[in-house]
Amino acid sequence: MRLKKIAGYRINDIIEDSLAWVVVLAMFIYGGAKYWQFSENADILQTPVGDLTGMELMWTFYSYSTTFAVLLGIFEITGGILILFKPTRLIGCFFTSTILVNIIIQDIFFEVNRGALKAAILYQMIILYIFWNNRKNIYEAVSKLLLPANFKLNKNRIIRFSIVFLFFIIFRVMEFYLTTK
Repeated sequence: MRLKKIAGYRINDIIEDSLAWVVVLAMFIYGGAKYWQFSENADILQTPVGDLTGMELMWTFYSYSTTFAVLLGIFEITGGILILFKPTRLIGCFFTSTILVNIIIQDIFFEVNRGALKAAILYQMIILYIFWNNRKNIYEAVSKLLLPANFKLNKNRIIRFSIVFLFFIIFRVMEFYLTTK
């Protein structure tokens, strides 16, 4: 199937660029706001820890060190800058994914505002679309980095890997139940 073009550009590339800009803007806004976002709240500091909500506890933790909050913001802005430019976009997506997955996990477990959680999930979904749109480049890069030049992927290797992975999962589940009870 031939992809349609707009003004000589592939529609997938136009969509990718537009969606990338959404993530870039969000990373600039959230990263730039970190200094003020986690400012000290005197009322919360007087509240016993057991009386704090999960979100208040997390906010108090992040507010303890302005340097830490600013560093998180710098990482978010760096991810946005890397995503902005096509040659560094995939590196930026991998970098920003580590930040977003961490945010998503914290938002879930500390019961942060649902809007913030939905936004982080949306940005991560956009990054997954960018990965999908560039899957051939990712496969080629990973292959060159990890596989010997004469490596051939055949059915037997796939089956062996799948079996090993299945046993790995089984052993990890067993480990979990053996070490937590």
